[in-house]
Amino acid sequence: MIDNFPFIAVIIFVGLGIYTLMFKKNLIKIAIGVCLIENGVNLFLITLGYKKGAVAPIYTQVPSGQSMVLPTPQALTLTSIVIGIATTALILSIAMMIYKHYSTLDTEQVRRLRG
Repeated sequence: MIDNFPFIAVIIFVGLGIYTLMFKKNLIKIAIGVCLIENGVNLFLITLGYKKGAVAPIYTQVPSGQSMVLPTPQALTLTSIVIGIATTALILSIAMMIYKHYSTLDTEQVRRLRG
């Protein structure tokens, strides 16, 4: 059971993020939902590359017979973190502009006031 904990956490993160995107109307809460999904995907990538008892790929003098953790998921996760920060900043800046223009963050009210 403890070995599957990261996968359970991934399911919880992505599930909560999708729930937030589908049922919340506040733009800040929607941004939080996007962040939850991004974090769930990052955890999934790191969990896929994990090997029990393996060493980090930056350590080059590994004794023979000892395996190394896969470096590709770690590189993908670092790239995903940078993209996630940029995406979150863009979403929040758009939310700020919508609040300045419409004085609300509720998506239904913004949709009604458009025009």
